[in-house]
Amino acid sequence: MPEVDACHSHGECSEDAGCHDDACDSTSGSAIPEIEASLPRQTRVKAWEATEGLSNRPTRDELPPAPDRIHRRWDRFVRLVGNDQVRTLLGSHVTIFGLGGVGSYVAEALARSAVGRLTLVDFDDVCITNVNRQLQAFPATVGQSKALLLAERVRAIHPEAWVDPVQAFYEASTSDALLTPRPDFVVDAIDNVTSKVLLLETCLKLGIPVISITGAGARLDPTQIRVDDLSRTKVDPLARVLRKELAKRGYGADGETGLSVVFSEEEVRQPEVPEWDLDKGFQCICPHRADSPHACEKRRVIYGTATFMTAAFAMAAASVVIRRLTGRN
Repeated sequence: MPEVDACHSHGECSEDAGCHDDACDSTSGSAIPEIEASLPRQTRVKAWEATEGLSNRPTRDELPPAPDRIHRRWDRFVRLVGNDQVRTLLGSHVTIFGLGGVGSYVAEALARSAVGRLTLVDFDDVCITNVNRQLQAFPATVGQSKALLLAERVRAIHPEAWVDPVQAFYEASTSDALLTPRPDFVVDAIDNVTSKVLLLETCLKLGIPVISITGAGARLDPTQIRVDDLSRTKVDPLARVLRKELAKRGYGADGETGLSVVFSEEEVRQPEVPEWDLDKGFQCICPHRADSPHACEKRRVIYGTATFMTAAFAMAAASVVIRRLTGRN
């Protein structure tokens, strides 16, 4: 698949972004205290290329059955949506791609809403700069797998759930494996635009229900978040790119795309320059792999983020998933 020129999803530009908006101009930055304190950075090869799990994924028929009885932990949720709907959710399988500021909150919301089968996909490890917005990010978890950490959290919430953490990057070579077992719903919280377009095109082609999250970064007002068909989005730069790229592939060229997205009508806020960036320029302190497809030092600009924005986007997406799986639209 050709690389897509675009600002990337949740507030930063991807390494392959040939953006033409002013928002994507390079900015200066510098070493921050963690570098001067010699915070260790990991350098590894792509973990998913050495993972047997991608070549031996379970089928839907091989997943464990949903429990026969509804546990009392779901008492308040049953009172909202009903017994039969909770049974449906206990047997439903949702795959979440991208477990950052949006995806981590989606995973928790679905786990706390009785979804019984969750596949959690993210290639990345926790960075100290994730602490302000990602549920699995703590100073003590820096350098650990986002997927594995989040799976542990989900299992603590929902012990009966089948939770499958996969530390992998979604691309053409991993697409089939990562969409196995076939999910009932996909949540697209991917930052890399090329991967994002590929995932959305694949889901539309295969008829897999999907909700996509656009730009949650560089914004402060959650009241301007909307959910609508991609064809009716406005203001958001990433949504504009997705419309263009999917139209090239035959989706939405003459009307609705059939793709629901969570987006904001708030204008993008340009990043302020932290005091530690004033002297030496930006230096990435995140754990990384030498061949990482999404290292922060490869990005054109780092936008600001707030947990109340990423979480609000996530709650809107989780609501769509639950309502559609239960028929409670």
